[in-house]
Amino acid sequence: MKYKVNIVKSAEDDLLEIYKYIYFNDCEENADNVYSKLVEKISSLQEFPNRGHKPPELNLLGIEDFLEINYKPYRIIYRIIKKAVFVQGVLDGRRDLQKLLQERLIRE
Repeated sequence: MKYKVNIVKSAEDDLLEIYKYIYFNDCEENADNVYSKLVEKISSLQEFPNRGHKPPELNLLGIEDFLEINYKPYRIIYRIIKKAVFVQGVLDGRRDLQKLLQERLIRE
């Protein structure tokens, strides 16, 4: 059974920021490619959303209802509610994710 995949506003904003960064600092072709691969990876959550693992930064904080999959160096953070997946963020794994995730996911 397929899950419905929803991308929340903050994750949409993340995708746009990633695209713009690559577009302005590299080239349009690479921006298009990374954006397409990220959307493809997110869409793959329809089939097997439970394959993700718990982000260790959130696990340390006792927050256990989020999972992540990767498209290096990006981390796709999501949670499953019934038969729906909610993508909460697409974050650069090279950043201080513990602080970023704590601030973003706790307030939502």
